[in-house]
Amino acid sequence: MRKLTRVLFSVLLVLFVAFSCGKEDPADDLIKEGDFNISELTGSWEATSAVFNDGVSQSVEIIGEGGSLTMTVQSNGRFSLTISPAERTPYTVSGEFFWEKWEGKYYLAIIWDKYPDDWDTYGSTLTDTTFTLSGGFESGEYDFDNDGTFEICGISIAFVRI
Repeated sequence: MRKLTRVLFSVLLVLFVAFSCGKEDPADDLIKEGDFNISELTGSWEATSAVFNDGVSQSVEIIGEGGSLTMTVQSNGRFSLTISPAERTPYTVSGEFFWEKWEGKYYLAIIWDKYPDDWDTYGSTLTDTTFTLSGGFESGEYDFDNDGTFEICGISIAFVRI
């Protein structure tokens, strides 16, 4: 009986330890240091150019058509992007910046909140006052014909720090 009690106690102890150790937040594993530290993006940004292009026949330059695009970035890489096309209702998208390391090189990546199980990589540059972000086809979405359905597209945005 004592041996059975010890075995049961040992099994319960092992189960307790195994299930009490929770997994860390996957976002904690995201690389925040690459070509620049993600925290260097912290603050508010305003686009001087924002092009959405479907690669076939539809393209829009939000700023050139009288709209605006702003972004606010937290020190942990979380951000919100407010897109205000001319003569349309503004909308906000959000996500998280991180670095994807592949074959020894770092690529700026975004996990969009709308697609939490997926991420895209982007070309980027950062100076004290400017930030550029560009992605190929399927790196963004835009409702080109204002029908409520967002079409897949590429993006190219130039920001200044405000």
